[in-house]
Amino acid sequence: MTNVKAAVCNAFGAPLDIETVQLRAPVSGEVQVTLKACAICHSDITFIDGGWGGTLPAVYGHEAAGHVTAVGDHVSGVAVGDPVVVTLIRACGTCAPCASGAPVACETALPEVGPIANADGAPLVQAMNCGAFAEKIVVDQSQVVKLPVDMDLVTASVLACGVITGVGAVVNAAKLRAGQDVVVIGAGGVGLNAIQGARIAGARRIVAVDMSNEKLAIAKEFGATDGVLATEDKPWRAAKAAMGRGADAVFVTVGAIPAYEQAPQYLASGGKVIMVGMPHSGAEAKYEPVMLAATGQGMAGSKMGDVVIARDIPWMVDLYRQGRLKLDELVSRTWPLEEINEAIADTKTGSAKRNVIVF
Repeated sequence: MTNVKAAVCNAFGAPLDIETVQLRAPVSGEVQVTLKACAICHSDITFIDGGWGGTLPAVYGHEAAGHVTAVGDHVSGVAVGDPVVVTLIRACGTCAPCASGAPVACETALPEVGPIANADGAPLVQAMNCGAFAEKIVVDQSQVVKLPVDMDLVTASVLACGVITGVGAVVNAAKLRAGQDVVVIGAGGVGLNAIQGARIAGARRIVAVDMSNEKLAIAKEFGATDGVLATEDKPWRAAKAAMGRGADAVFVTVGAIPAYEQAPQYLASGGKVIMVGMPHSGAEAKYEPVMLAATGQGMAGSKMGDVVIARDIPWMVDLYRQGRLKLDELVSRTWPLEEINEAIADTKTGSAKRNVIVF
């Protein structure tokens, strides 16, 4: 067992506690990663606040990057010393979804006991398969992707969730074609990356919808051609005016129910709503099915951008190195682990694209 410092959630809705926890060595198929950075995602915050339930005590955090410092047996593709990005996507590679190219939907059950315990040896939940609000983690080898040795790991951490979720929703879930029109509802961390994905895919018009003029201005820096305030009366009318028609794809990147209920209003006939943002458990939205059926429209969920990380992350890294995918600009501020509660509070204000914990 190795002692590491971690931010532990002992009660939903309460500040995280900085504690010394025990981390076991990696076993077969696992790698230990000493982290340099872990970005704070709104999914972490929703879990910490009790929005999706779960078991406590737990260590959250799932957008991480660092160096491999130990490996178990039968590990391939990475070695001690390699820089890696760490994702929550744990895939067995053999179940039906994995075998059909959908590792984000892996059906293999997780181990009952994870690799971390408290100072007394009682098990802690390794939340979201990572538990990356900690100095070191042990994860399955399927969760990591090797990075170029000269890549900044603070920058790389945002690839682990926000970037692959946003860009992947466009290229994998919507399969957007060049010349199509897009609406992105929410210009936060994931929304900005959906905008980038639409730009890279060759969208004709990319309309950002948000509550803030400041965030709409940032959206245009990432590739939005137009911005519409969500506070307008029937904002879909302004979006359609900007496009000259309805959208081929609408990406809902926030968990707000009004955004979900309004999303079909932006669509052209045959268009599709891609559901990315996650409301709290129990929240419900209402639709008129006849309208979707009569116009050939659809709605589809997209988990983690439907990515295959071994394929998609190296592609995105290459785009970044070409200057075609913005990553540095996504990092609003870095914080030490001891100030994680302040970083979470800042993230909740909505002003930050991504706050990153640096070890």
